[in-house]
Amino acid sequence: MQDTTAFWTYRTKHNHIQGELLSDDGEQVKVVAIKVLKDSANREAEEDFLREVEIMSAFRHPNILSLLGVVLKDENVNPMMVFEFMPLGDLAELLRSQRRLYPTTSTLENPAAPTTGTQLNRRDLLAIAIQIAGGMRYLASQRFVHRDLACRNCLVAEGPVVKIADFGMSRDVYTCDYYKIGGSRLLPVRWMSPESVVYGRFTLESDIWSYGVVLWEIYSYGKQPYYGHTNEEVVKLILDGIMLMPPEDCPLVICDLMRNCWKTEPRHRITFPSICEKLEVAYECEKTEFDVEDENKKLKNTGTRSLPRPPPFPLLNEGDLLDGQGYLKPIEIKDPVPYLEPVCD
Repeated sequence: MQDTTAFWTYRTKHNHIQGELLSDDGEQVKVVAIKVLKDSANREAEEDFLREVEIMSAFRHPNILSLLGVVLKDENVNPMMVFEFMPLGDLAELLRSQRRLYPTTSTLENPAAPTTGTQLNRRDLLAIAIQIAGGMRYLASQRFVHRDLACRNCLVAEGPVVKIADFGMSRDVYTCDYYKIGGSRLLPVRWMSPESVVYGRFTLESDIWSYGVVLWEIYSYGKQPYYGHTNEEVVKLILDGIMLMPPEDCPLVICDLMRNCWKTEPRHRITFPSICEKLEVAYECEKTEFDVEDENKKLKNTGTRSLPRPPPFPLLNEGDLLDGQGYLKPIEIKDPVPYLEPVCD
């Protein structure tokens, strides 16, 4: 950051600031994202901020967000981190913007929902899954546990290029995704493994569980996992072994990966290198789009079955059900929810 001055304007996403790094003569060097520690930050937030600085300064990978610089002490500004700028924002928001473009019976369409200029096809979804798995494979090789892997914590540029971010368990924007269990720290229970929920134990294997939920997010176009359930109900569902059903038209390789990420016994879960290998083979075999019908025929001929599909959802007026962040509001559940099923190891 030597010999540069940062000028910026506020953005809303992720409480980041978008700015431009300028040289001394005023020429633009590059557009950046600046993450600032708030005036109201408590001690826990300060510790998370410093931890994120330490962690991200050590990582170098094409699917990990690059930390460009840090300002820790300045009498005029709060501590800040300077990152590469990802113009398409977070992956959860991008996926939700696609619902009008690819509506299905299990991906409820909101006619008023905005769309971006970026249209994701099924091959793009597979590429996104591969990139996140590649970033997590790198983190696992560094013996680093993310603890908060979710689509909201992955940022996107054109391509699409996806990079994993938010290593300080940032939670300012998507507060409804976090829940207190026992202690004071908010936790992303909808993405957490049973051992993380019960014991507060976060490991490489618990990150694999979270990756399975990320796959569900990707192929449901950004729906909130366990939507329609409160966080308290989600905790009970996870502990009772009730897991998410694959979204409609989900490729069988993805269904299989979800199942292998959600093994109750951590040591039985698939590893990130194996996940990458399976996804890369699937991507190379596909010439245009993932042909779900042909894959189903192949699987039927081998006698292998995928996870059962949920029955079609009724067409609902989503306008009354969505909260301000585009997630379905919790509702009273009287009958079993059709997108959940018991998990069996």
